[in-house]
Amino acid sequence: MDIISKKRMPIDVTTHVFDEITYEVDGLHVKGLMGIPKDEVTRIVMYLRGGKGQVGKVRAARLLQFVDPHTLVIAPYYRGNNGSEGKDDFYGDDLNDVTQLLSILTHQYPHAFVHMIGFSRGGLQGLLTFQDLPVHSYIIWGGVSDIHLMYQERVDLRGMLRRMVGHPKKDIEAYDKRDAIKHITHDAPAILIIHGYQDQQVGIQQAQFLAQSLTEIGAVHRTVYQQREGHVPRPFALTKVLNQLKQWMTDIENNQLKDNYDVE
Repeated sequence: MDIISKKRMPIDVTTHVFDEITYEVDGLHVKGLMGIPKDEVTRIVMYLRGGKGQVGKVRAARLLQFVDPHTLVIAPYYRGNNGSEGKDDFYGDDLNDVTQLLSILTHQYPHAFVHMIGFSRGGLQGLLTFQDLPVHSYIIWGGVSDIHLMYQERVDLRGMLRRMVGHPKKDIEAYDKRDAIKHITHDAPAILIIHGYQDQQVGIQQAQFLAQSLTEIGAVHRTVYQQREGHVPRPFALTKVLNQLKQWMTDIENNQLKDNYDVE
């Protein structure tokens, strides 16, 4: 179990080396982007992308938002996307692309702290996997938390959901197995929920429903709601929320979780 190959990427960063990696999952060659610090690795951040295909594709600029000199950043492309073999399964077998890659990394860096960040579509990707992985926290950012709610609010995506998952009333089992919240327990790793009230792509209801459900379960979580921001915060608001996100990871690692992470 290891990374099969690496292709050096022309990304000029003084603290990190970036490679496009290939690893094997379920007999498929799946790709991802990884930035390895030149210093000792003490933290791993796995970014779970949103979108599908070229929409929301993994970019180095996104990963660079989470780096410091000791942080390894990595993002799987998911099967069927950007040169990876197989077919995108949309919260199905592609979940193995997440778990296998994290297993490889935690084997190589057993003493590093691990944080997952799920953005947009990646939100549910993380909720369906984080609890069973050796992670210290999970950050869901503008993320889908409930696929039924996604079907209701995104009329424009219903055709894609019917093709890839099925109809929620006819294919009940397919939707049930993508229902992450009912499987989260009170002792799950801590969750940070980041969401903009003006988000038109993933409604604020997704974050509020998740927060309410976690409260009922008794799971540790905090929220960062940005009143005036959309799916992607404006530059000044992005800087602010990235500082909160990094503070969250540091507090988790130092076992000093604050009572509140709201920025607005």
